[in-house]
Amino acid sequence: MKRFAMSLAALLLVPVFTTQADAAPQTRYDATTQTCRVLSDGPLEWDSRPWGEGGKLFKDVCKGCHTRGNDKGAPFLWTESKTPAGWNRVFETRSPKCAQTGAWKGINLDQQMKLNDYLYRWAANSQDKNDSC
Repeated sequence: MKRFAMSLAALLLVPVFTTQADAAPQTRYDATTQTCRVLSDGPLEWDSRPWGEGGKLFKDVCKGCHTRGNDKGAPFLWTESKTPAGWNRVFETRSPKCAQTGAWKGINLDQQMKLNDYLYRWAANSQDKNDSC
């Protein structure tokens, strides 16, 4: 009877763990292109997956200036520096100094969308369900 109760309890907990594992946003509305971006594939890796490429861009391009104690005056950034909505605003308004001074010109629109996908998916509080489209 004890084994049955433990097995039943374990089965009842499976949906809880599944829900938590799937909590990252699965989609992102991109105001710049007015499209719904699907983010439901793949882990956080520096590979060719959509946010893998975005993660690589963040590491290779953005972190070149946005590191602690940099001499460029750029604020230190990490993925959790902003909420998903905050990262979307950054890319929609092109408000950071680096975007206004032309530093983003070396990143084409497709790369910007992948970078935004990556930052949106791993942003502060992004593990809450917050699909936007």
